Amino acid sequence: MKDTDHWLASPKREEVFGPLGVTNIRTFVDPQNRNRVAVLMDVADMDAVMKFMETPAAAEAMEYDGVLPETMVMHIEA
Repeated sequence: MKDTDHWLASPKREEVFGPLGVTNIRTFVDPQNRNRVAVLMDVADMDAVMKFMETPAAAEAMEYDGVLPETMVMHIEA
């Protein structure tokens, strides 16, 4: 994460995930390392989200938000 405060204030999550049916988006910051952040969200169609994550629009949104793609980890509820 390049700038946690910018990321927290950014509207991009809602803008890009909202149209995919993603709801209840929540953000988290590691209190020991503010550059480690997390997003928890309800995803109705994981295939659609994963497909979107491979698009230039997703890359642009991550760049805007200061997300470092090489550090990103996705977890799915078991």
